[in-house]
Amino acid sequence: MRITTIGIDADDTLWHNAQFFRFTQERFAELLRDHADSAHLAARLEAAERRNLQHYGFGIKGFVLSMIETAIEVTDGRVPGHVIADLLAAGREMLAHPVELLPGVRATIELLAPEYRLVLITKGDLLDQERKLAQSGLGEMFDAVEIVSHKTPAVYAGIFARHGAGAEAALMAGDSMASDVVAPILAGAWGVHIPQGMEWALERAEPPVSNPRFRRLGALAELPELMCWIDGH
Repeated sequence: MRITTIGIDADDTLWHNAQFFRFTQERFAELLRDHADSAHLAARLEAAERRNLQHYGFGIKGFVLSMIETAIEVTDGRVPGHVIADLLAAGREMLAHPVELLPGVRATIELLAPEYRLVLITKGDLLDQERKLAQSGLGEMFDAVEIVSHKTPAVYAGIFARHGAGAEAALMAGDSMASDVVAPILAGAWGVHIPQGMEWALERAEPPVSNPRFRRLGALAELPELMCWIDGH
């Protein structure tokens, strides 16, 4: 079946994102260096994020709350007020950071848009994702935008049914193995992994290398060539 719909992830697929979390986590470690070493602190923060995901969802606000919770834990409730203030300020800086597109993104979207129904599929804080999309200048190039709480096979099945001929006629491309590759493949779509080198622990999954609908690319700019091969152009 010919591909008619392409889903594209946003963070770290269209624009930089993970590096800002990494910079803030380094700042977090510096603020608490007298209470825990960086490796221990990172493990505690990851555990807090896992616990809180069902409550806060994905995004910067949940990340900041998990940092504050971790700071309280590792200091036995004695975290200085200035540390909390600094973490809140770091979160505001992340939420206000200008959007920087990854190389070749705009040209690639312009190539694909006339041939396919393009759907931006992202998860995270609604206001933050809307802000980044507006600043990116890419919004008008997409036929639809879906900001979801979780990327599951059922969510993908629903999106591709609404915006095309179903999952079998769809492809999803993104940097997360769990959310952008495994989940859409389980829904019946193609899953294209475009790694950016900084994989979040909560998004790790085994690559479905034996599945004929799995592909890995070095950059989004390689997607038009892959589409020509899939569709037999």
